[in-house]
Amino acid sequence: MIELVIDQRRKDLGGFEVGRVLPYAKRRMIGPFIFFDHMGPADFQAGFGREVDVRPHPHIGLSTLSYLFEGEMTHRDSVGVTQPIRPGEVNWMTAGRGITHSERFETLRERGGRMNGIQTWIALPVEDEEMAPSFDHYAPEVLPTHEENGMWARLIAGEAFGAKSPVKTHSPMFYVH
Repeated sequence: MIELVIDQRRKDLGGFEVGRVLPYAKRRMIGPFIFFDHMGPADFQAGFGREVDVRPHPHIGLSTLSYLFEGEMTHRDSVGVTQPIRPGEVNWMTAGRGITHSERFETLRERGGRMNGIQTWIALPVEDEEMAPSFDHYAPEVLPTHEENGMWARLIAGEAFGAKSPVKTHSPMFYVH
């Protein structure tokens, strides 16, 4: 039974719209999921301004999962990682006791194009909140896929369809595209 349908609330972040699903007044979390943001879709002309970039900012006690449908962005963090993310790839950042990171749209700024993706914040279990920060990147080829009755799905994280994603999580979940 469906208890609640949550519609995304659109917010302009300086020329780039984000649709926030979580948190919601009547539902702060769903399982371990704290935030669920849909980035775009947005079309950018080459040479757009840096106001769209997500400047360095800190996180503690959670993980973030970034997954793109279109576009590219570059992750940089205080652990020393610089990693572009492209469609179908997964960036999993665990803040633990603390990490600072940024997300920049360098390739889109240079060439123009469309940005469309999801970023989710996932609460760490209490016993993992003070763990060392880390970052993992996964190519689409390592993520299990499933086809059934004419439908296709990619298992981004967790377990579903009798398969297990290699994405290291700290809570039971399934996350599917």
